[in-house]
Amino acid sequence: MRRSLPPEPVSTAAVWSRRLGLFALILAILAVALARAHKLDPPAALASIGGAIVVALAAVLLFVTACATIWRSGAQGFGRALGGLFFAALTLGYPAFLAVQAMRYPVLADVSTDIDDPPDFSRSSAALQARRGYTPPTPPAATRAAQAAAYPDVQPIVVDLDMDEALAAVMKTAATRGWRLVDKRPPNARSGDAHVDFLVKTRVMGFDEDATVRLRPLAGQTRIDLRAASRHGRHDFGENASRIEDFAEELQTQVE
Repeated sequence: MRRSLPPEPVSTAAVWSRRLGLFALILAILAVALARAHKLDPPAALASIGGAIVVALAAVLLFVTACATIWRSGAQGFGRALGGLFFAALTLGYPAFLAVQAMRYPVLADVSTDIDDPPDFSRSSAALQARRGYTPPTPPAATRAAQAAAYPDVQPIVVDLDMDEALAAVMKTAATRGWRLVDKRPPNARSGDAHVDFLVKTRVMGFDEDATVRLRPLAGQTRIDLRAASRHGRHDFGENASRIEDFAEELQTQVE
């Protein structure tokens, strides 16, 4: 009578690494999906992402533990541990990218093409309703000064168009980029400036953020200044500067 050998033991750490890694990935995907569908408010979504990061780090730690256990005892489960590491890496990929961006750029959440006189945001009833009562505050001078060194390419845009043509180009550019119109203020009788406010979405979580465009008439030209501000956190990880530069590039395409 043939006796069957008992199955080789499987590393418990490997099993839990895979379980936690998969759970972290599912939690992160659900947080992003619910946030983009406006079923989860930003604080809750960010808390969920933070929880997913903690769980993913635990999965990585268990992967290391499993590898040590398998090396010493010859237990099974390396494939499961590797699966846990893979799921954890998927969860931690974008947060790791943001960590790198945080080291590259200064702590800024409000960027403008005019650091001396940033365009103001509308406080009309329509604008306040669209922003749910929130208006981005004007950053202090010291904070604005840090922008000049960090983002030297964020500069005013001057186009060879009159005010009406420039405003039309701005509106078309905003529509192309998916910016939602919040308020449109015609040229002021005293200064001649026109303003347009928008809501914009963050790339991953889909949070509402704010942008305003000021148009100022010049001799045969129009100067266009943009300001983009984040609502959540003190660091935008370079997002607002990138948003302004992309808008400026698209606007030049529209003008040409």
